Amino acid sequence: VPSSRALEREAGRNVEVMWLTGRLAPDHKTIADFRRDNGPAIRRTCAQFVELCRRIGVLKGACVAIDGSKFKAVNNRDKNFTKGKIASRIAHLEAGIARYLEEMVRTDRQEEGEARAEKIANLTRRTGRIRQEIQRLQDMDRALKESPDSQISLTDPDARSMATSARGSGFVGYNAQAAVDTETHLIVTHDVINDGHDREQLSPMAKGAKAALGHDEMSAVADKGYFSGREILSCHEDGITPTLPRPETSGNRKKGMYVKADFAYDADVDVDVYRCPAGETLTYRYTTEEAGLVVRRYWTSHCQACPLKTRCTTSKERRITRWEHEHLVDDMHDRISRDPGVMALRRSTVEHPFGTIKAWMGATHFRMRELKNVRTEMAFHVLAYNIKRVINMIGLRPLLRAIAA
Repeated sequence: VPSSRALEREAGRNVEVMWLTGRLAPDHKTIADFRRDNGPAIRRTCAQFVELCRRIGVLKGACVAIDGSKFKAVNNRDKNFTKGKIASRIAHLEAGIARYLEEMVRTDRQEEGEARAEKIANLTRRTGRIRQEIQRLQDMDRALKESPDSQISLTDPDARSMATSARGSGFVGYNAQAAVDTETHLIVTHDVINDGHDREQLSPMAKGAKAALGHDEMSAVADKGYFSGREILSCHEDGITPTLPRPETSGNRKKGMYVKADFAYDADVDVDVYRCPAGETLTYRYTTEEAGLVVRRYWTSHCQACPLKTRCTTSKERRITRWEHEHLVDDMHDRISRDPGVMALRRSTVEHPFGTIKAWMGATHFRMRELKNVRTEMAFHVLAYNIKRVINMIGLRPLLRAIAA
C-alpha cells in the first residue's frame, strides 16, 4: 500500500495493520512526513534485512542478475523540457500565429462592421496568448543552458525524460537498478538513478551486491545495455566475474558485410595477429588511446587485391582495433557460448521483481518527488518484496524468530 492516505484508512479498519502498529492510527500527513524525514534510516533497514537473510542462510548469492527498469515520476511529459521539445513547440506555435494573421487579413477583407471588429479582437487575443507562451518557452530555453544535462522538469526537478523500447512510449521518470540473487530471487541491492542508460551501472551494482553478500568472489549476469570496457575491468579487478553479451554497434552485418566477430584473433602471445575471412594475417601496427581506453591497431597491406574486399571495407584497408583487456570480453563470449541459457536465467530472475513492484505501485509509479525521496520510496517497495519472498520461502514464524534473535 504505497499511498499515505490509503495507509491512514488501513490503520483504522485493517486488523492486521492494527496489530502491527499497536492500534496507533496516524493520519496521512504524519505518515508522509515520517517517510520523508527518515530516508537514510529506511534505506539502511532495507539493507539490514538482506543482511538478516544472509545470516540465517536464506541468501547464498553465488550469482546475481542485474537489470534496470524505467519507473514513472509525478511529472507529466508536458512539464518536462529539452532543447528539441522547445524548438518543436515554438515552431508549432509560430505556425499557429501565421494562421491567425491570415485569418485576420481574410476577415478584414471579407467582413465589415461590428462582426469584423469582434472577430479581429478575438484573433488578436489568441495571438497575444500564443506570443506569451512563446516568450515563456524562450525563457525556458535560456534556462536549459545552465542545466547539466539540458533538461528541466517543473513538477519533480530530478525526474528525467526516459526512452523505452516501445517506439514513442517514453515518459518522465527514473531508472531503478536491482541486483537479484538467481537462486532465491531476493533483491540483494538496488538503487535509483536519473540517467536513461545503464552503461555505467554494472560495477556499482555488482560491487554493492558483493559487499551485501560478504563474498570474496561472485558472478554477475546483465544484458548488453550494461556493456562497458571500464565497467567490465572494474568488476574483474574486484573479484567479480561479469557475463553479458557484446552489443553489435556496426550495421555492416545487415548489409551483408563482415564484422569484427568474423576476424579470428590468435591468442598466442608470441603471434598477436588477427586472421581475416580471406585467410590473410592482420599484424599489430601501433598502440593508441581512444576514449580513455588503450587499444591496439591491426591491418594488412593485401586488402587492395583481395576478392572479398567489397564485403569487408570501403576504405583502403580493413583495420581492427583491440582493447588491451579484450581477453575479458572474449572470456565472456566463451561463457555465453558454453551456457546460452544464462541470459534466459537473467531475464527470468531480475525482470519478475520489477513487474511485481510496478503492479503494487499502480499506473503512476513513484509518488514522492526528488531523487533522495524516490530512493526512500523504492527502498520501502524492495523491503516489502523481500519480506514477502522470505515468508513464501521459510514461513512467517521462522522469520519472526530470526528477527527477534
